[in-house]
Amino acid sequence: MGYQIYTLSNGLRLIHKPDTMAVTYCGMVINAGSRDETETEQGMAHFVEHLLFKGTGKRRSGHIINRLENVGGELNAYTSKEETVVYAAVLNEHLDKAMDLIGDIVFHSTFPQKEIDKERIIIIDEIQSYNDSPSELIYDDFEEILFDYPIGHNILGKAELLEQYKSGDTKRFVDQFYLPGEMVFFVLGNIKEAKLLRWAEKFLVNGSNRESKQSRVSPALYKPEHRSYKKDTFQVHYMLGNRCFDMHHADRIGMYLLNNILGGPGMNSLLNLSLREKNGLVYNVDSVYQPMTDTGMWTVYFGCDAYNFKKCERLVRQELRKLREDKISESQLKKYKLQLLGQMAISMEQKENHAIGLGKSLLRYGKVDEMEVIREHIMAVSSEQLQDIARQVFDESQLSTLKYY
Repeated sequence: MGYQIYTLSNGLRLIHKPDTMAVTYCGMVINAGSRDETETEQGMAHFVEHLLFKGTGKRRSGHIINRLENVGGELNAYTSKEETVVYAAVLNEHLDKAMDLIGDIVFHSTFPQKEIDKERIIIIDEIQSYNDSPSELIYDDFEEILFDYPIGHNILGKAELLEQYKSGDTKRFVDQFYLPGEMVFFVLGNIKEAKLLRWAEKFLVNGSNRESKQSRVSPALYKPEHRSYKKDTFQVHYMLGNRCFDMHHADRIGMYLLNNILGGPGMNSLLNLSLREKNGLVYNVDSVYQPMTDTGMWTVYFGCDAYNFKKCERLVRQELRKLREDKISESQLKKYKLQLLGQMAISMEQKENHAIGLGKSLLRYGKVDEMEVIREHIMAVSSEQLQDIARQVFDESQLSTLKYY
């Protein structure tokens, strides 16, 4: 089924994709994330996301929690470098409740100081739990190597700054960034268009309709770095990577494919075959390509026994060298393309992620490509293009590294 896009009277965009299932997925994608914070606001975007659940002009936190839970629904949210997403899943007959609730917490949260004082303790505990998990912490530390401020700083922020935040600070952040023109509301479900639009105008036409003057700080010039930290962990945790293409770059699709070949979720990825299946050296090894609006990053991560570290690192670099020096055969490339297309088709059956993807795509690209268009882009990638990408992104002289031992 196709999708419909509307612009509400306050400038907020709405995207709806019909579906025949009994559950509707909906939510708000807001063009505000951790990279939009000043140096003294680190962690503010994530802090605000937590506080959206703590009270509005007409609801206390308990009412917010129970509004959808009482009818078997779910309400959740997360913060990334460039977005905040608030989303829900409900039975079709309760969609109006979800739209009402999301509109209320996004546009009318009051950020009571007593809730701020409680929530900061929870987030500081969250920060401490990350510090106890080297396989997660290493991603945050590596982002600081690649980007520094503002993209590189931790989404959770710093405990010493969280201790200082007051209700007025959160309100100023929301007033600056939570603007309808910088938001998309998405709906994936079985709802008639006329009713959906009526509810949208009722529940979502709130907030200031002034235009955003948002301007993001571009990342500084990249210079590779190599760092090691003694963590006294049983395993060695290791990352290497490079800056990469932004989400509008012509080689973005090729990079997605190349990364999937190298270290994607398939058990037949080159890194998994080399380090795990053939040599039995690691439980987990993967690579990640994450494009953003004006930059991107590519990373490889693995954890292993200290005794096996040198061999693991050598095998990773060996796979990168092969991709730089040897073109992938046409027959093998066709298999890799079909694998990626199959993975994407299966992921679209995960309805919640698919619904969020609709909102994010409209926010970033102003459209949502149908699967057939995506297929054409992937099938057009050549082995020469992949080799050229590998020579750029996997260039040994441009790789940064981070080691916990």
